[in-house]
Amino acid sequence: MQLRLKIFLLSIVPMSLALGSVILTVRHQTLKLARQERDLVESTYLASREAELRAYVKLAQSSIALLVKDVSTPGRQAEAMAILARLEYGKDGYFFVYDMDGNNLMHPRQPDLVGKNLRNLKDPFGDSPIQNLLAATRNGGGIVRYYWEKPSSHQVAFKLGYVEPVLPWGWMLGTGLYLDDIEQALKSIDAQAQLNIRETQVRMYAIAIVSIILIGLAGLALNISDNKESSAKLRHLAQRVVHSQEEERVRVARELHDGIVQVLVSSKFFLETAQLQLENRLEGLKGPIPPVQIISPLKRGLERLNEALLEVRRISHALRPALLDDFGLGPAIEMLTNEVREQCSFNVRFATSGDPCALPLSQSTALFRISQETLTNAKLHSGAANVLVELIYHRRHVSLSIRDDGKGFDVRQIQTDHKSGIGLRNMRERMEGLGGTLKIYSDGNGTQVQASLKTSPEHLDLKKQDYARDDSPHPGG
Repeated sequence: MQLRLKIFLLSIVPMSLALGSVILTVRHQTLKLARQERDLVESTYLASREAELRAYVKLAQSSIALLVKDVSTPGRQAEAMAILARLEYGKDGYFFVYDMDGNNLMHPRQPDLVGKNLRNLKDPFGDSPIQNLLAATRNGGGIVRYYWEKPSSHQVAFKLGYVEPVLPWGWMLGTGLYLDDIEQALKSIDAQAQLNIRETQVRMYAIAIVSIILIGLAGLALNISDNKESSAKLRHLAQRVVHSQEEERVRVARELHDGIVQVLVSSKFFLETAQLQLENRLEGLKGPIPPVQIISPLKRGLERLNEALLEVRRISHALRPALLDDFGLGPAIEMLTNEVREQCSFNVRFATSGDPCALPLSQSTALFRISQETLTNAKLHSGAANVLVELIYHRRHVSLSIRDDGKGFDVRQIQTDHKSGIGLRNMRERMEGLGGTLKIYSDGNGTQVQASLKTSPEHLDLKKQDYARDDSPHPGG
């Protein structure tokens, strides 16, 4: 399973589910608290309004109390209704008077209702507000909630009424307060609750986004760390592979040098001895056998043995040059340039500068292989007339530069072509495996290959096998 998918499944998904649950819980609790606040405000408001209405009706009763007691004097009822009509409070606070049959006797804000029987009047919801008021009056008075047209806006609004009987005259005296203001307050509470929910959700979403970004950055850092670790492991593996290859080449070169070469040298020695003895004996003989018939095959045999010896020596040097172990990188590359100069038509020069230092086996081998590959490419493809090989020892790194004046090539095309450029890729992989750099520049004026390796202690392997010396003699080599 990929690392990004692991991070998504193990962190982002559970965190998203947790945040979603928190958001739903907060929303539920906020709505619950809003409903409780709404109910509390509504009950508190209605209780205060009910007490206020009772006080208003008691005040109205007291204002006409003397007139109600003087029932024998004519015109007291008209005088009482005139007093009640003048009593007002607030914007829409007034008093009304009905008889017990539902006839309107006094209404200061809606005088067109005076004299009409409103017992069967229906509100927009089919209820009979006057009948409800009369029922409360017959029970000694009380609070009644009903819908009525608001005088100031001429709109039907919810109203809280309070009525009491005026028993001597058979009246229903009452007043009421419109509850549109409490509805506005309750709507404000609902709107504030929704706003709080939205703000909480926005904050939670912001926290979620920031958390996801932080997790993503942590995952990215972890991914980069894993990639670095993987790259380090790959480099280490590449170094081990290269080291194993070089060890095998050292073994094969040693076998060739110490086995086959020794046999061929011995054979040449014995043949040369036989040739000398035969020539000495044939000089004193005058037989039918001409000396040339014996000496000529011997010479050809010696020539073939000498060619075999040179070929074995060439293969041995190609697999593992002895000079690389015995004298170091500079002499080995110089010997390589001498061999190339003998085999090719172009001029090859070698130069070195700086203070030579002992390099780890892996580093010297890598630079030598790069020299081999680059000179081979120059010989086969460049068409150059001159090649300069420079080995420079710096304080903390060693660099190798090989420059020719050939026709050059398209570096990008070669690097992207998987069917060619294997040698260049091998050189680059060698340097990357050792933590070095390889740069290749090429145009119509020639090609330059630059390789650089650090020689600081952290890159040096001072194990004995890295600086092993072959102290045995190397006949012919």
